[in-house]
Amino acid sequence: MGKTTGSDRKYLRQLAHPLKPLVQVGAAGVTDALIAAVDTALSDHELIKIRFLDYKGEKKELAGQIAENTGADIAGVIGHVAILYREAPDEEKRKVILPSTQRAKS
Repeated sequence: MGKTTGSDRKYLRQLAHPLKPLVQVGAAGVTDALIAAVDTALSDHELIKIRFLDYKGEKKELAGQIAENTGADIAGVIGHVAILYREAPDEEKRKVILPSTQRAKS
């Protein structure tokens, strides 16, 4: 967590633009089930959106809590939607190649 650069986060926000939110934070807030759902979604997709239906005033804090519990990075919080990214551990399964990673390989 915390290894993405500003240009990486900008790139991730661009990639996330057409995505639909996969997880919603409702009246129950951040629960173990929500963390498990986010963890599964990140394992499957690497880059996801989370919509805040409730707790809109605390969305940045809750997004940070979710990211910390799942080992993800926050690419941004726009409106009532948080964008989370977690790199797939297996290089062959990676769908997102960050600009900083491309520069490092050059």
